[in-house]
Amino acid sequence: MHNGTTGTRTGKRHARQWRAVLLAASLACAVAVPAAAAPAPVAAPAAAAKAADRPAYAGRLTQDMIALMQRLRIPGALVSITTPDSGAWTTELGTGDLTTGKPIDRGDHLRVGSITKTFTGTVVLQLVQEGLLKLDDPVSAHHPGVPDGDRITIRQLLNMTSGLYNYSEDYGFNLSLDEHPEREWTPQELLDLAFSHPSYFPPGTGFHYSNTNTVLLGLIAEHLTHQPLGKLFEQRIFNRVGMHGTSLANGDSIPSPHARGHQFITNVESLTAPTLTGKEAAWADWSAGNPYDVTHVNASWAWAAGAAESTVDDLRRWAPALATGTLLSPELQKERLTFVPTSDAPDAPGYGLAVAEFFGFIGHDGQIPGYTSFMGYDPKRCATVVVLANLNQSPDGTAPANELAKLIIGELFPS
Repeated sequence: MHNGTTGTRTGKRHARQWRAVLLAASLACAVAVPAAAAPAPVAAPAAAAKAADRPAYAGRLTQDMIALMQRLRIPGALVSITTPDSGAWTTELGTGDLTTGKPIDRGDHLRVGSITKTFTGTVVLQLVQEGLLKLDDPVSAHHPGVPDGDRITIRQLLNMTSGLYNYSEDYGFNLSLDEHPEREWTPQELLDLAFSHPSYFPPGTGFHYSNTNTVLLGLIAEHLTHQPLGKLFEQRIFNRVGMHGTSLANGDSIPSPHARGHQFITNVESLTAPTLTGKEAAWADWSAGNPYDVTHVNASWAWAAGAAESTVDDLRRWAPALATGTLLSPELQKERLTFVPTSDAPDAPGYGLAVAEFFGFIGHDGQIPGYTSFMGYDPKRCATVVVLANLNQSPDGTAPANELAKLIIGELFPS
């Protein structure tokens, strides 16, 4: 989830990377730099799974993922792939702590950024199912003080067509994240910041990825149920799906064990830094030096939009449950999977009600300081792909987990 994303980071740069990653017509890898040429490599990833336990594709895919991790300077990654033919295969690549060199572990917790939006969206849709609100209710009926609140609907908050400004694109906000990473943000502070800016467009006339939408939805869910959002996640989703390693962040804490999070590019820099390709990307990655540790940055600024933490096994359970509507009625799941285009490109992926569709996979990605994530389930192939990485952004501007997911989908599930 980009803080400015995706999730994480949710929004700002994530909104641009959303198009760059999800609208890419090709799944080909970028130009690689030989690992031996790079000064002070971040890590030398190594697969942890035993060869005897691997599906036939694992050997070649693991080599390709390691090469991509070295090129993109990704310290560590957890990858889980499930197919009808090969079952579930999970592998651990690289390190979870650059200081100690401790390998990343399958049981590690990582922040998952904007995958949090799928939890918030699911709770809101359950409340719709229970008759506590309607998808086409104006947001003003449930939360006062929202610009155009009489014309913005719950549905438009869910599918990012409200036009509300994304607070995580604000320069001063990002400067504060860089200079005071320990600061605790309240949801109302985030909304006040967002509402100090004009909307991008009239409600329902465009698409703009915005954390503001999901923060509003989180507050509405709390108001209707009189329960904190983290408890709603636990009772309505995590306990029912068996996600016992997933929670909504409490400030700067991450449950143990956890992989440490790393960052090359500051929040302010990421507002304008371009996403590089070809030789420029290869040079940026090669010459970047080492990242800094941002494990305990306070995640309160992301809240309902991106502050959850999870494990690779929990997301492997959640991806098919989300895509097939396990926790919703068939009618409401159909509404959820009604996608709006994310751009004018004819092959643009769609965004539904707090869920995305990319390359046939239904799920979400996430980007937040220190971490990136990708989670998707393809109903036609009955296939799941989950990627967690402990780097939020490679020096070339790409989202590490997304790039690994593109590699996996391109090799195993070509269109």
